[in-house]
This record gives sequence, C-alpha cells and structure tokens, in this order.
Amino acid sequence: MKTVSCINLKGGVAKTVTAANTAHILAAVHKKRVLLVDNDKQANVTKMFELHDYDSYSIADVLTDSTIPLDEVICPTKYAGLDILPANMNLLDVLMGDSKPHPTRLKAALATLAGEYDYCIIDNAPDINISTINALVCADEVIIPIKIDKFAFDGLTELIEQIDTVRRELNPGLNLRGCLVTCYQRNDVNASGEAWLREHTQYPVFETHIRRTEKVDESTFAAVPIIEYSRRCGAAQDYLAFVREFLSVSESDTKKGA
Repeated sequence: MKTVSCINLKGGVAKTVTAANTAHILAAVHKKRVLLVDNDKQANVTKMFELHDYDSYSIADVLTDSTIPLDEVICPTKYAGLDILPANMNLLDVLMGDSKPHPTRLKAALATLAGEYDYCIIDNAPDINISTINALVCADEVIIPIKIDKFAFDGLTELIEQIDTVRRELNPGLNLRGCLVTCYQRNDVNASGEAWLREHTQYPVFETHIRRTEKVDESTFAAVPIIEYSRRCGAAQDYLAFVREFLSVSESDTKKGA
C-alpha cells in the first residue's frame, strides 16, 4: 500500500477537495483499492461522503487506543473500492490533551492493513500538530496543493522544513512527490506565479494544474465527487489528468526499482 499525505499549512487551497477526488478517481476510474483517511477535526472529507458520526469510532480513537481494530473504524463509501477512516471533532480532544499520541501511532495502525489497499490518501488539517506529524511519519509521499498567491508561497518554505525534519528524524523514506497548483485562473497573476514556482524553486511541481470552477463548490454542497457531479467541467478533467500523471510517475518509479 502506497501512502500519500496531502498537506498544506494554509487553508483554502483545495487540499480536501484534492485528497477526496484523487482517492475517488483512483478507485472509480483506475479500479484501485483506496483508503481515504480524514485527519482533520473539521471532518470535511467524512462529511463529503456522508459518513460523519459521533457514535462510531474515528481517527481520534485510532490515535489514542492501539487495541481498536481498524476494521471497526473504517467505513465503506457508496463507491466501489473506496473506504474512509473517518474523523470528527473528537480529534480536537486528542490535540488539546495532556497525553499526546506517539508519532508512529498511525503508521502502526495502517501497517495492519498490508495487502488490503493499493493506496492510502490522507487529508490533513492546515497545521502542524501531532496528528499531521503522524500522517507524515506513515507516508511514502507528500503532495502539496498550492494556490497561486503570496501567502501560500510564503508558507511553502516552512512546510518543506517540517517535511525535512520528519524525514531526518522519523521517516527517512518520505518523498516530496510534488506541488499541485489548484484554483487556477486564466490570468497574468496565475500564469506568472505558476511559472515562478516551476522555474525558481527546487520543489517538484506537477505538470497538471487544477482550474477553478464553481462546479467544485457545488459538488461539495451535493456531497458528490467532482467527476460524478460534472465530469465535463474543467476541474473534473484536470483531476482526471492529475491522477493519470500521478500514476504514470508511480508506475515508472516501480519499474526502475524492479
């Protein structure tokens, strides 16, 4: 199982939309077995798939109780091949409590799923805390959705430093897969900003960018993945292209390592 952590310290960059739709496309289009982990107390991924519940186990329980089997926490969605490890505001109690989970807790839990899934996609809060550190410790790769604006660019360096720290101290196999430009608009600011990101930083950037469209916002209200809501819209076509790009590089890396 390849584990991919989707993270950015800044909110409003389509991080949750990216994690949810990447996972859905991997399952629905490419027929992969996918676990989508909601690692955000706001639980937007869980709500998007209409699985929000305070009466059932959530990731808060996984981080605090190693005796709970994951198969009692994971929920199937209505989409074949896609399951969710849900979240709710109970995660806030974990983050605010005096006794913090060990940074390897999520990694140990996910290790019990070996062979059950092809991909695990983790959606994270726009923060660095013990739950997001857990997500970086267990990840093979990191994807950074980034919107073209000054504040997002300013936070990128700090995020990369955090990723480097986790790699150095806890997860030497962690790989920055790339930055994914989201909320893209056809104007000079976006064009020049994307060009600057590609040409003047050392960070890898995906060739695909995700166009901004009202259909994405509408799909969140409808609680439906974008290709189910409006497959012909620009963002749906872009997410389909992004997952193809993501898989092509993954398959190329696998062949090189064979």
